[in-house]
Amino acid sequence: MNKPESTPQDFDAIAPAWYNFRHYTIFKAELDALAQRWKTGKLLNLGCGHGADFLPFKNAFELYGMDYSEGMLEQAKRFAQKHAFSVSTTQADLRALPYASESFEQAIAVATYHHIKGHAEQLKALAELHRVLKPDGEAFITAWNRLQPRFWFKSKEILLPFNVGPQTIERYYYLFTFGELEKLAHKSGFGILRSAPESRYHFPVKMFSRNICLLIKKH
Repeated sequence: MNKPESTPQDFDAIAPAWYNFRHYTIFKAELDALAQRWKTGKLLNLGCGHGADFLPFKNAFELYGMDYSEGMLEQAKRFAQKHAFSVSTTQADLRALPYASESFEQAIAVATYHHIKGHAEQLKALAELHRVLKPDGEAFITAWNRLQPRFWFKSKEILLPFNVGPQTIERYYYLFTFGELEKLAHKSGFGILRSAPESRYHFPVKMFSRNICLLIKKH
């Protein structure tokens, strides 16, 4: 596919509508469980978007949000104000995080890495996650699963439209399988604590779930 990754400007254009379209996290059960598991700490939300995934952590964690869209970060500040929590936000690329090594106890990256094109670039981003986590730090990653039924006859790389008034923004996605994302995590120096579908998926074969959910740990 010749189409490159989506640009920050693409997500800037989407941001105001996205705030209303997906106002609350669809991973509430998973994130609530992590908030109980982790208790407290310095937490980084990679590709934080409009900030909905912060909510389960708002009372006991020091929150940091990174996104490459300034428009999304503006919506994250709006969301934080509405829900009465503080967050430090930074515009950056996942492959060059502007944080010191071993800065965070935990990280989350919800629907983030599937916007990066190619394994080489995906590995750069995961290596940066590994770098900024403290030893034994944990991270929760989700990505769309290529083997979910709606993508059975699609390429590994797709463009999905999002309509903003008369304008249509096409968003780039790389579709992972469970094994593929697990392998990249291992190559980046992580151990896998859990590999599972989303909690809302209730079928016995995980490979057809909509989402891949990994809990990983820095060795």
